[in-house]
Amino acid sequence: MPSTLPGGQAAPEDGALPADALTALGRRPFGVYVHVPFCTVRCGYCDFNTYTADELGPGASRATYAASVLDELRLARRALGAADVPVASVYVGGGTPTLLPPDQLGAVLAGIDELFGLAADAEVTTEANPDSVTAESLAALRAAGFTRISFGMQSAVPHVLDTLDRTHDPAGVARAVAGARAAGFEQVSLDLIYGTPGESTADWRTSVDAALVLEPDHVSAYALIVEPGTRLAARVKRGELPMPDDDDLADKYQLADERLGAAGLHWYEVSNWACDDAARCRHNLGYWRGDDWWGAGPGAHSHVGGVRWWNVKHPAAYAARVAAGRSPAQARELLTDEQRRDERILLEVRLADGLDLSVLTPRGRRAAAEAVGSGLLAPAAFAAGHAVLTPRGRLLADAVVRMLVN
Repeated sequence: MPSTLPGGQAAPEDGALPADALTALGRRPFGVYVHVPFCTVRCGYCDFNTYTADELGPGASRATYAASVLDELRLARRALGAADVPVASVYVGGGTPTLLPPDQLGAVLAGIDELFGLAADAEVTTEANPDSVTAESLAALRAAGFTRISFGMQSAVPHVLDTLDRTHDPAGVARAVAGARAAGFEQVSLDLIYGTPGESTADWRTSVDAALVLEPDHVSAYALIVEPGTRLAARVKRGELPMPDDDDLADKYQLADERLGAAGLHWYEVSNWACDDAARCRHNLGYWRGDDWWGAGPGAHSHVGGVRWWNVKHPAAYAARVAAGRSPAQARELLTDEQRRDERILLEVRLADGLDLSVLTPRGRRAAAEAVGSGLLAPAAFAAGHAVLTPRGRLLADAVVRMLVN
């Protein structure tokens, strides 16, 4: 989760939601996100809400973290009332979730099932660093009910990993993937980052090809963003490293798209590719489609029925609130119809399934027609009533969104 939280309005201490936010609860897919904020080291590019052991301070502990999350989930069950909300997807992110023992992650998953009920075909994902798992821990996670795992590969090139302050051995990715396959995970995903200062086109091709050798079901590839306040940003400011170049980023995106597509992985969201529809990350699709989800953990964000809220950032403050039976929410906002429409445009236009043109205002539909003429939206999809980005449009997705939000 991002390290900077927005302002918003006061959230009630009992976690209660407005009655109108609950009227459609259970009609849309419902997911649970669990944020695990622990890392062994802080990567220089990362601005997520994460903490090393030295940064935690008193009042926060890995050993008691699962219990704190379960306290919040019990509060969630009360706040959502009697509605039947079977959980379609669970996503455990971080940080490095697999720094917690498998039995703790399994206890959280079992708690979700007890409180809400897991759908029969629920997708259950955990993120993991390649060096944070063993064959035994992967088998234990699978036995606990995890069906999908996403490894933070980032690069296969040592000097690129060094610049990112990633500590894993590139060879360890293959061992981790093999361990996940042997444990019986239904889906294995790899995360990559392109545009790291000093990364050549050949370096990036090496990373993409190394990922493909492992035959993942899913690949996420993200352009490096130099976030303010990070160690990487400080190095760029001092002139030690160059700022990523937009043209270089575009070239590397196209390279990834071509090589992933040729290997049978096709884009379904601007930064995500899957081998088939079943391998698409259903949890993240819930975000992009505006479904409901409860985010548990420090800094986690939630959304139910047009109400969005976010938790206090520090693990100690979070633990203290839930132990006292109080909501850990720092603040919330009630989205207007216009805000929800704009967010739908922002998110759904990034999907290969596209955005229904009926969501747009007349001015927005005229802008969509202009985007077709500029080669940014696919003509056939437009004729069928949808805005779908072309390959060029994906490179300019933010600009297309600005055109359509009118």
